[in-house]
Amino acid sequence: MEILVISLVVIGIILLYDPVSEWINRLHVKRQHKLFLAQEPFYHSIVAQHLRFYHRLSMEEQRKFLFRTFLFRKAKRFHYIEVEESAEMPVLISAISVQLTFGLDKFLLNFFRDIYVLKDDYHYGFNSRPFQGHVDHSGIYLTWDNFMEGVKGQVPNCNMGLHEMGHALTYVNFISQTEEDKHFKKEFKNFSKVARPIFERMQRGEKNMLDPYAGTNYHEFWAVSVEVFFENPMRMREELPELYAAMSKLLRQDPLVIVNSAKIAA
Repeated sequence: MEILVISLVVIGIILLYDPVSEWINRLHVKRQHKLFLAQEPFYHSIVAQHLRFYHRLSMEEQRKFLFRTFLFRKAKRFHYIEVEESAEMPVLISAISVQLTFGLDKFLLNFFRDIYVLKDDYHYGFNSRPFQGHVDHSGIYLTWDNFMEGVKGQVPNCNMGLHEMGHALTYVNFISQTEEDKHFKKEFKNFSKVARPIFERMQRGEKNMLDPYAGTNYHEFWAVSVEVFFENPMRMREELPELYAAMSKLLRQDPLVIVNSAKIAA
């Protein structure tokens, strides 16, 4: 009898866990949204100044974008190494991550609690070449000078922030498996059916619009593809149409679909 009672209690807890957890999450989001409203103008002033992507969104989507940026910012600890901290740094880094994941349900990259911001190129491990950023079990590492070059579009097809957040996205879905987005995981297989043959041809020496660094390994091919998808979508759609379509379906967004929020507001 005692075993039966314990079993029933365990079953009851299991059945109640999902709805209770969902209710707690909704309550938390509601509370966070109240806090966000007071800071929304501040977030808007920074994001609107720097991100072209933001201006492609409708007003409703812009509010969603800023709230996600706020939640991402609050979920992370930012560490500044040999670089002077500014108020825009954590907001812009959070916004770049949200840009990548804007079409997905899971966007917090929860495995990563710490983000390290360095001034410029650094050495990591036993590698002789300098790094602009990297992702490992200890956190996400970014160099501010290179990050801002990407935000400002100073180097064609390059956006280091998007590159590293691309690595972080696949890390949480396939390595740590701590924040799996069902759509992303399922659709990545279809993306790879298109992407891997292009990657393999690059390894054999074939050239295309992607930086040759994409041929280093498949992880880098993915991260470089993320950069080009957002930074030069028109050329990618023209020269690598199948890859562009696969990226668009995988991330549930199309950078060439521009919504004029001013017209919607009117």
